[in-house]
Amino acid sequence: MITTTDLATFLTRRRGRALHWTDIVAYLYLAIGLLVVVLPVVWMLASSFKSQRALVENDPRLLPWEQITVAGPEGRALSVFELARDDGSRLDVAFLAPRGRNALVVPVGEAGDASRAFEAPRDRLTRKETVAPQIGNYTKPLLGTGDTDRFPFLRFFWNSTFVTTMATLLTLLVNSMAAFALSKYRFRGRDAIVVIIVSTLLIPPTVILVPLFITVQGLGLFNKLWGVIIPAIASPTGVFLLRQYMLTIPDELIEAARMDAASEWKIYWRIILPLAAPALAVLAILSVIWRWNDFMWPLIVLTKSEVYTLQLGLSTFKGEIADNLDHLLAMTVLTLLPVTLVFVFLQKHITAGIANTGLK
Repeated sequence: MITTTDLATFLTRRRGRALHWTDIVAYLYLAIGLLVVVLPVVWMLASSFKSQRALVENDPRLLPWEQITVAGPEGRALSVFELARDDGSRLDVAFLAPRGRNALVVPVGEAGDASRAFEAPRDRLTRKETVAPQIGNYTKPLLGTGDTDRFPFLRFFWNSTFVTTMATLLTLLVNSMAAFALSKYRFRGRDAIVVIIVSTLLIPPTVILVPLFITVQGLGLFNKLWGVIIPAIASPTGVFLLRQYMLTIPDELIEAARMDAASEWKIYWRIILPLAAPALAVLAILSVIWRWNDFMWPLIVLTKSEVYTLQLGLSTFKGEIADNLDHLLAMTVLTLLPVTLVFVFLQKHITAGIANTGLK
């Protein structure tokens, strides 16, 4: 894992003792790349604490500023403004209704008494705001209160976790077995099979959606989580990645194990898999990211809400007339956390596995 010292050394590294122009270009390039990657995440995180009103108004400020309100006649919430009067003083007023270029307002202290209302020029009114994080954006969907009872987060979270875990485990098993056979066994047509497997990467996924759906439906896996898991087990990327890594494992180890009467399964399980752990970790992380974020295939296979994954569940916040942007952004942040944590804690395996893959 990258430490703070390593990061500081990398960021302060330069050519020679004096600051060269190439250092400035490099720092500028890194700063632009950082902004491109980080800014959307920061905006999403900050916006997840804003109200629906602020999001609809496209408030560009990062902090969740909200207009102060008071209870008016019949308990109606009235927006508070600051009125600049002719004598230079300022008065807090509550907005009742528009009146052409003017506004019908009432002093905040008498907001419940509509008879105290008077007209004031709109150009003299300034909104009174305060920073008010909307924690309810998170708590309401999680607890199923209010209008979010149709978003059972824990059920969707369990479905996504089950799909991701089982698909990742089966992907590691199937792809590692195929890679073991294609890297350590010599038979006619082996290289042609590898070329065919890698060539499937050129086929767009949308081309095989219809035959894949017919197969899943024929197997009785429609509207079942296994219908999402099984088609994603075999991955040409995984087979190629693991095969290239297993080619670096000396054949002498396998021959020595065979001389000790070890079975092929024991060689695979006790020798190949432990030595291929870095590449397996890379494939596991990639599989977790792919399965957790998958939307298209679950959308086709799953139509019942009780088997929705988190990605499908988020789409329930989009209505025909209006979208619940506040809840959608909050749940999107929670959806990103598991994948982010997996990547942060296992990133060293990614660099180690990719760096060693294909070396011989």
